[in-house]
Amino acid sequence: MAAGVLRTVPLAGELTASLISRVAARYSLEASSVLHLWTCRNSPARHDGGGVRADAEVVLNGAGRGVLAELCGVKREVLAHALPAFTMDDPKISTGREAGVAQARWRAAAAVAGEAAFGCRLCTARRTGQALRAVRYLPRWQRVCLRHGRWLLDADADQPLEHLDLRLLPEVVAAQRRWPGVARRAVGAGVEPEQAFMLAHAVVARWWEQALYWEQEEIWPRRLHQLAGGNAGSRLEWWRIVGRDAAIFPEVVVVARALLEPAMAEVAWQASGGMQPRARGADDAFCHRLGERVGRTWLGPELAADHGSPLNDWSGAIVRARRHETGPPGWREDPWRLKREQQPATMAGQLRVVAAEAQSGGSGTRWRATASAEQRFRITQLVDEAREQLMELRGVHSGATAEVARTLLEHLSHSAALIDQALVHTAAAAVSAGVALEDVAQWSRLPAQELAEVLAAGEGED
Repeated sequence: MAAGVLRTVPLAGELTASLISRVAARYSLEASSVLHLWTCRNSPARHDGGGVRADAEVVLNGAGRGVLAELCGVKREVLAHALPAFTMDDPKISTGREAGVAQARWRAAAAVAGEAAFGCRLCTARRTGQALRAVRYLPRWQRVCLRHGRWLLDADADQPLEHLDLRLLPEVVAAQRRWPGVARRAVGAGVEPEQAFMLAHAVVARWWEQALYWEQEEIWPRRLHQLAGGNAGSRLEWWRIVGRDAAIFPEVVVVARALLEPAMAEVAWQASGGMQPRARGADDAFCHRLGERVGRTWLGPELAADHGSPLNDWSGAIVRARRHETGPPGWREDPWRLKREQQPATMAGQLRVVAAEAQSGGSGTRWRATASAEQRFRITQLVDEAREQLMELRGVHSGATAEVARTLLEHLSHSAALIDQALVHTAAAAVSAGVALEDVAQWSRLPAQELAEVLAAGEGED
């Protein structure tokens, strides 16, 4: 192969590994044949089934970059401008006695320059003359191909689709057109656009999971069936995973914009009772207003009942700041900070769970089928209430010793009672799902006889 005979143009934001694959295809070669031009001492990440992940990335040393530039027939400066990973150094290949040898090292794209998604093949063909697969670094707020009406899917998941068709969902495309304005609003408010999006995405992704039990929800089921080509049918669970981010995108943009508005912060403040705090009820004005913003006037009470959501943390931070309340030493009060445990599961992660459940006989499916929605909701509610009680203890360390002790003990006692209730509800659901009582007792750290009596008493109360 004579390097540079056929010029290969890089795409903006493309993975270096993706460009190498397209170069190979241009010369009618396998990517593995071209990769032999670099010395590589590790292997790309693979799916459980053995296939190389589409988001596997390569980092090159200085000599290796020269080889790629010559192979593509373009200048290094062009590649450096287009490829986010092109100028990244890896000490294991850029230093030492063999630094002058063209070397490459496999990495995960997310660890190099962020989330990776499939590129639009129609756009790739328009840019390069070949409708080949390309993988690009694309944040979740830039996943709509406006030219061709496509939602570009994550490249790290083990599933066959590269995009979802949005031609029957103009609201998703319209949301993409509105996002730059929301991003500018974020910058003007001193908030990183990425933070605003990620928080809103976590809020709405949580709604997506709860919406299975919202009888009045009609918008998302319609969108999901359209994303599935008309009807998700027997693969509804699979489509709910693959289609989630596209289906909820309009609401994510609306929520991000709403939370950036000073008027919404004021509504949250007034709804909290201002300087005279009051418990949040089903008629909470902030939750009602947000429900209206996303086109669901009935949603307010559902949001008000969800005490453990990132939305609750956002409004709580806003309110505490206005009350000039301070947390423990080192605590950073930031309404846009998203806790790790509140980050929604990725498509790849969810698909791996589904695959694992299928291999283990579908025990997870049996749990969902046996444990009612009411049971699961009550367990989550109890744990969230316990967490909220414990969170209220932050800063309760000043005052008379007896008063501080009383407050701490009352809150801890209440939290412990809530956790005990959650334990009993979970144990009951597990036994109903067919788990042996002895196993549940062992996991609960309760004598089997005592647990049986507790569960029997619970049934009598019902």
